[in-house]
Amino acid sequence: MKEKLKQRIVDANRALSEHGLVLFTWGNASMRDGDIWGITPSGIPSDRLGPEDVVLLDMDGNVVEGEKDPSSDMPTHHELYDRLGLDAIVHTHSTHAVMFAQAEMSIDCLGTTHADHFRGSVPVTRYLSEDEMDAYERNTGKVIADCFDERDPASVPAAIVAGHGPFVWGETVEFAVENAAVLEEVARMNHGALQLNPEAGALPDRIQNKHFERKHGDDAYYGQE
Repeated sequence: MKEKLKQRIVDANRALSEHGLVLFTWGNASMRDGDIWGITPSGIPSDRLGPEDVVLLDMDGNVVEGEKDPSSDMPTHHELYDRLGLDAIVHTHSTHAVMFAQAEMSIDCLGTTHADHFRGSVPVTRYLSEDEMDAYERNTGKVIADCFDERDPASVPAAIVAGHGPFVWGETVEFAVENAAVLEEVARMNHGALQLNPEAGALPDRIQNKHFERKHGDDAYYGQE
C-alpha cells in the first residue's frame, strides 16, 4: 500500500512537469491514504524523483518514513488536510494562474470551461500579516482554508495564494493534477478575455449551474456510465 502511494505521488509530480505546470522544482504533490499521507521532497526535479524519495507522514504531520526532508510546503498541505479534509493536493507555479495570484485577483467564472470544473470563482487569499510570517507555510494553509468557510472545497477544488500561486486538490492525486491543468487553462482563457474586454462579466448563474450540475450533480448526464 505504501509503495503504491509513493509511486502515484511520483507519477503525479512528473505529470505536472509534462503538462507544463511546473518548471524545475517549482511544485509538489501529496496524497492521503487512511491515516498516512505522502509528499514529494523539495529540490528534486521530477525526472530524478523516485518512490524512495517520497516522505510519509501521519495526520499530525510527523514523518513516519523517508530519508529526505519533506517539501518546504508540507505544513501548508498538512493544514489543508486537517482543515478541509482533503484527499490529494498539488501545488504549481503555472504561468497564468500565477498572473492572477500576482494581480491579487480571483479567477471568476467567465465561461463554460470554468463552470464545467469549478462552481463559481476560484478564490484568491489575502497576504499574510507580519505576525504570521514566522509560521509562513502553516499560515499559508490557514488563509487558503479560510477562503472555504462559505465554499465547498469539493466544488471549488483550488485556491490562488496572493503573490504566490495555486494549490489544487482532488479525490486522488491524479484528479488533482487534472484540476491544476484545467485551472491553468481557465486562467489563460480569462487573461485573454479580459484583454479583449476588461469589463467581461461572469457567466450568468443559470448557465454556470447548468454546466456544473450536468457533470457533477445528482442527475449528472455528461459522459458514459
